Amino acid sequence: MTRWFPIPLTDGLTLLAEAPAAENGPLVLAGVLLSLVVIYLAAKLGGEVCARINLPPVLGELLGGVVVGISILHLLAFPEATSEASRSLIIRFLESTGGLQPESALSVFEAESEVISVLAEIGVIILLFEIGLESDLKELLRVGPQAAAVAVVGVAVPFAAGTSGLIALFGVPVIPAVFAGAALTATSIGITAKVLAELQRLSSREGQIIIGAAVLDDVLGIIVLAVVASLAKTGEIQIGNVIYLIVAAAVFLIGSIFLGRLLSPYFVGLVNRLQTRGNLLLSSLVLVFVLSYIGAVIQLEAILGAFAAGLILAETEKREELAEKVVPIADMLVPIFFVVVGARTDISVLNPFVPENREGLILATFLIVVAILGKAITGLAVFGQPGINRLAIGVGMIPRGEVGLVFVAVGSATGVLSKPLEAAIIVMVILTTFLAPALLRLVFRDQAEVADKMLEAIATTKPEEVESVKE
Repeated sequence: MTRWFPIPLTDGLTLLAEAPAAENGPLVLAGVLLSLVVIYLAAKLGGEVCARINLPPVLGELLGGVVVGISILHLLAFPEATSEASRSLIIRFLESTGGLQPESALSVFEAESEVISVLAEIGVIILLFEIGLESDLKELLRVGPQAAAVAVVGVAVPFAAGTSGLIALFGVPVIPAVFAGAALTATSIGITAKVLAELQRLSSREGQIIIGAAVLDDVLGIIVLAVVASLAKTGEIQIGNVIYLIVAAAVFLIGSIFLGRLLSPYFVGLVNRLQTRGNLLLSSLVLVFVLSYIGAVIQLEAILGAFAAGLILAETEKREELAEKVVPIADMLVPIFFVVVGARTDISVLNPFVPENREGLILATFLIVVAILGKAITGLAVFGQPGINRLAIGVGMIPRGEVGLVFVAVGSATGVLSKPLEAAIIVMVILTTFLAPALLRLVFRDQAEVADKMLEAIATTKPEEVESVKE
């Protein structure tokens, strides 16, 4: 789930408010281009460093975003983090080299940040489309009951433990505690899916269960977010809205996949008749963006539509050809998403020497324990899958990423979260996001080492003893 909510600024503007004057258009473009230079450098440098020390490159992209973002260098800044355009070094650079006037700086800053945010959204849409292409619909359906069990446990346990613990142990009022508990239910499908792809585990049983559970978790997270946002604003839960979201999610996912599989032969026939360049890629992107649009306008998520489009086209004869053509697009857009997630993360809340942070860090310690354990145990919900790596499934559900930041953004906008509790949620999001990729690689590496030892034992065993070694 990756939706950037417009956050009110101190002067009453929002991220989606006024467009800059026409004369500032070239400066907005210049700011976007500089931002992309910073993003790509941060992604490549961070990814290379992590790859060379045997960590997932996606972790390097997140860390690179932290370095260039609002926490350290302020090369990438966003209006929800600061209403002062001068905090962005890119804007200051435009003022000194591009003739940007101080009175126009704020509008250029907002427009440039909004373009980068939209590009990040498109990046995660392409990522989920790519993940859908690499997934096996039949396998997803086969592990569907297990994925559903994992998703339900992964939502119910952290929510119940977090909410009740905050109320009982720390005396947090009910509505803020419910909001914080809801933030614990999130799972960042983008981060987990990217790591699984890098580890070449996406098509494994564990990978398919994780992806299926993360998609369902995304849907449940949307419903939970809608419920707690309504509770925070009105003090009551609007049952009709909850029922609408549940029905809309089921109809959209099942209906789009069913109709897509029914109409896919006609799609392939159309593509084969087209003679212009990019016939397969552009036709596929039309389908991706149409389903993403439908997902967004019915108050679900655009990424669910992108994932469904990937599943549909993965069932066609064009799957491998399309997967090859999507790779360069993903290489260009997906790093923007991960760097922006890191750039938006404010690690100053981790400083224990700031008195205002200490209460938040105490609350964060509790939330982190619940966040990790509440997802790690989800692997125990898997049934009928002997020999499966349940720990890997649980670890794959841990990262909160941009999803957790959305909960913080909504809670901050409604004013329901105190500063310590808001800081605690941010700390929880930071650590689960950065720990999960490394932990996921670790648990899968242990499994690979066991498999290698088994193969070595089989290779050095007499034929009549092979069966006993396998057992």
